[in-house]
Formats: sequence, structure tokens, C-alpha cells
Amino acid sequence: MTADDVCRFLDLMEDLGIHVWLDGGWAVDACLGSQTRAHADLDIVVESRDLPVAVNALRSRHYVDVPRTDTRPWNFVLGDETGQEVDFHVVDLAEDGRGIYGPPENGEFYPAAALTGTGSLNGRMVDCITPEWLVKFHTGYEMAAKDWADVSALCERFGIALPNEYREVQARQRAAGESQGKPRTK
Repeated sequence: MTADDVCRFLDLMEDLGIHVWLDGGWAVDACLGSQTRAHADLDIVVESRDLPVAVNALRSRHYVDVPRTDTRPWNFVLGDETGQEVDFHVVDLAEDGRGIYGPPENGEFYPAAALTGTGSLNGRMVDCITPEWLVKFHTGYEMAAKDWADVSALCERFGIALPNEYREVQARQRAAGESQGKPRTK
């Protein structure tokens, strides 16, 4: 999925009157203002009221369900024959601006503040998850190299404190480097 692909998708959603927020890796890149790595998919947040139109528009472009173990009505992936995938995160906006994610009794939501981000992709202004919340959403699970790169870039650019679990990994890596006689790096 390229930045041009993302912009074409956003054009389609805009033409349909559907508001989306970028999430995941493309949101990170939008906040940073440039693409930092290759992306396998496009994560979006979309309101449930817009879901049927968005899904029908993609299905008419030969997108099909991509089976995953975590597929839910509020989180699923559609992909096309070229390998492009859109990962849907479906919310209902509450009066206070929170994006209720899944059944309300689950207690999962995008905080209102998370849905106020903006960024730039190929010179286009886009709505996205804020840098602070992107960092928070990258915690609580085993991190991959791309998570480390995303979080450290956001923290550095926006003056966000590196989360504890990332500092712990950083400290272990430094200690391992020192025990092997490698020079210490910042």
C-alpha cells in the first residue's frame, strides 16, 4: 500500500461523504509528515453509520473479506487481488466525542482526544489518531521492530516520553551491547 493508494482511498471516501481517521502505521507517517517504512495495509477508524457505504464501495472494486483470527463486526479487513488491504476499526461517536469501539459493555473506545489528530500525506492534510495516542496504542503487547521505530520517531518528534516498556527494552539492549564489549550508543 503506497501513499498514492492511501490518497486514492481517501478521495473515494471523501466522494462518498465518509469521514475516516488514519490509524496505525499510516497515521504515524501522516503525523511525521512523510513515509518512514513500507505498509502492508491501511488502518482506518470509521463510524458505523458510514460502514455499509464504505464496504459496498470497496466490494464494488473487488475487495473481499480477509480472514483473521481477530475478525469482529467492529474490526475486520477487506483486501483486493493486488494485495491492498484496509483494516476497519468501527466506532460509534458518543456525545462526549469518544469513539465507542465494539459493544459498549466491552468498555473499549477511542478517547475523544485521540480523534483530533491531523497530519500530512503526499502534501494532503488528513485526519488521524494523535501522536500521543498512537504511542499509547503501541503499548501492552510484544513489540516488533516497526513498533520501536514508530514509537521512537513519534516520541522524538513530538517530545513525548518514551513508554516504560520501550525504555526497558532500550536498557536491556544497551546492557547487552556493553556486556559484549560494544560501544555504548545513545
